[in-house]
Amino acid sequence: MKRAIASLALCATLATAGCGQEDESASLEGSVCGIPGVIGDEIDPIPGRVAGCGVAEPVFVTEVAGISLSQGAIMDCPTARALNTWVREGAIPAVGDRGGGLSRLQVAAHYVCRTRNHRPGARISEHGKGKAIDISAVILESGEVLELLDGWNARGERRMWRQMHGAACGPFGTVLGPESDQFHRTHFHLDTASYRSGPYCR
Repeated sequence: MKRAIASLALCATLATAGCGQEDESASLEGSVCGIPGVIGDEIDPIPGRVAGCGVAEPVFVTEVAGISLSQGAIMDCPTARALNTWVREGAIPAVGDRGGGLSRLQVAAHYVCRTRNHRPGARISEHGKGKAIDISAVILESGEVLELLDGWNARGERRMWRQMHGAACGPFGTVLGPESDQFHRTHFHLDTASYRSGPYCR
């Protein structure tokens, strides 16, 4: 059933309740995009307030591959599929059994109609098309929060973060992290833009 979302603030409010974890063999009930691991709702089309923004067939995702998101995220189905693949094949193995394993992903940003890096006159960001999500931290089953900003070069976390970064390159067309530029020191930017030369990962 489609849920009308009036604003991103309302979306964040709706996302506070967690969802039960389901594996890839689970029923499609509660899932979106025809992917058992992607839990959420189909929502009404989002018109762009400026040219280039908007999502024709958006979904509001609260969980992927059995891992909940800190807030529900608006995206299109190809992006939901990429996120599910990355979490299942990249993030979960990278965290391993540290702190009991991966429990949640900290979402720093999802759909928002804006230019790239908020620069005046720049092209519309993939965030404005429902094709991007930013992840700033992982939360373990123990409750421990591991933040990318602190962990990227930390002795005990460096390998884990780099493994996650590398695993995202392929499912996503663009992967930007702390070593890409000043705008991504605190988070991974993951989007499904397509390039003739292949994924752009830095």
